[in-house]
Amino acid sequence: MTKVYRIWLLFILLFTACASEPPVYTPLDYTAEDALNNEIKEITEVLARSPVEALWRAVLMKQNVSVHSTVVQDTFDACTDAVVTAYRNAVVSKNYAAAAGYYLSLQSAACPIPEDIIQEASELADTLLAQTPGLNRNSNVSDSAPASVASYINGTVTVWVDLGITVSKGVGYADRVIGSGFFIDTSGYIVTNYHVIQTEVDPSYEGYSRVYIKLASDSDTRIPAKVVGWDPLLDLALLKTEVDAPYSFALGSSADLDPGDRIYAIGSPAGLERTLTSGIVSAVDRKLFTVGSVMQIDAAINSGNSGGPIIDRNGNVQAVVFAGMLQYEGLNFAIPVEYLKSELPYLAAGGLRRHGWIGAYGSDCIEDSFTGRPAGLEIQYVMPGGSASRAGLVQGDVITGINGKAVAGLDAFQTEMIRQQPDTIVTITLWRSGIGEMTLPVYLAERPKSPGYEIYRRDVVYHAFVPIFGMELTPVSSGKKKYTISRILKGSTADESGFSVHDPVEIVKITVSEEEDIMYAQVYTKKRKNGYFEVNIMIGAALDSPYYF
Repeated sequence: MTKVYRIWLLFILLFTACASEPPVYTPLDYTAEDALNNEIKEITEVLARSPVEALWRAVLMKQNVSVHSTVVQDTFDACTDAVVTAYRNAVVSKNYAAAAGYYLSLQSAACPIPEDIIQEASELADTLLAQTPGLNRNSNVSDSAPASVASYINGTVTVWVDLGITVSKGVGYADRVIGSGFFIDTSGYIVTNYHVIQTEVDPSYEGYSRVYIKLASDSDTRIPAKVVGWDPLLDLALLKTEVDAPYSFALGSSADLDPGDRIYAIGSPAGLERTLTSGIVSAVDRKLFTVGSVMQIDAAINSGNSGGPIIDRNGNVQAVVFAGMLQYEGLNFAIPVEYLKSELPYLAAGGLRRHGWIGAYGSDCIEDSFTGRPAGLEIQYVMPGGSASRAGLVQGDVITGINGKAVAGLDAFQTEMIRQQPDTIVTITLWRSGIGEMTLPVYLAERPKSPGYEIYRRDVVYHAFVPIFGMELTPVSSGKKKYTISRILKGSTADESGFSVHDPVEIVKITVSEEEDIMYAQVYTKKRKNGYFEVNIMIGAALDSPYYF
């Protein structure tokens, strides 16, 4: 073997190794002078694009430097001043949602806040409420409720999205999307589903698209509308049209609903305007979204109902229709109105609604009196280099609160997260074995389109198997992809596929779908539950779910 060939072979091996196993984040050693100076340099660079993230990293640095350092304090002060300035600019531009996020970040970071900002921030919530359609019920609710349930139809609209002419086999025909919506403000703000108006805002769509609405009282006239804000994750959108609403709905509370309660759905199924159907709540905790639970109903829903309101007998909106399974009668789903109320300030601010996350994975845990563990959200995985990792959260921690509000589990935590926005510092209260309760400042980064794929990119493959497939692998040989299962998460792909602790596993091949939303793993194993017969199988898992947060 020639020297040149050996060097080339070594290069190929190193390149392959780097491509298959990404570099993993190593926690900073703030006691090392070089590491500290490098972190200060990075914070200064981050400050230019994100004062909040820079402030959070300065807080972590300050907390971990035992000896007083002038340069550390100066860095913290500079970051604090930058966030204060960002807050003031947001107030001047009347972006009160952003201002609220900056103020919360200053509080969570325990920064010295100017007195005038503290006084002003106490009124910020009321100011934000007053400018948000659907939430300020003092000025924009209709004066009187209709006399009957059927009369509530006047507060709904048909959403008509004109997609121009589609040519098929040499013949052109009108193409359109039909959905439903409802007024939440007398000045013309309308709620509907994102998927109804997706072509209006999706940058990948290159065709013709124009959105209109039709009033329930005039199905022949198409009135132009514009999309104000949209959220693909929760399938919600806010429209604005220049007409006075015949009736605007009050937003109720789906927390008041239980399985068996009577509800009504209004919409335009198959384009048939002014359609009202009734049914009951079938369930309230279906995990069809990746950031929370939705409501299952049995009221008749068909194509065209999307975006219509689910109301009670008093006309209060309790949910928003978003999906139905046409092949299964009475199996339909709606978005709880609590999510809509949390979303409205951000949708009204305009543009794409983004969500935050901390780079972790977990599920509910019950109270354990023997260990002292409380009920809450147990962290089962932390992504290296993510916000949770940098903040010091570890596997086994139990999250019990966020921003001072107690959370009993995953659903409650996700509900509180929906109220937040990325690029914000929050405080997370947790319980840790051997230590007890503690509170940490955590930065909310922007939730990626596919959290599981982000984890796959930033961690070694066998570590990523914990959140993706629900199995923790321990290497049994160096240089070979052979492992032993050391932990199985209940209800995971690994659990449902019959894997057990101590089963040997060899990773043969990893494949990710083109959309980066599903991962497939070809593994060779000898499963105990199959009598240790050798088998080469393929397992697959979605790369997003409510358990990523």
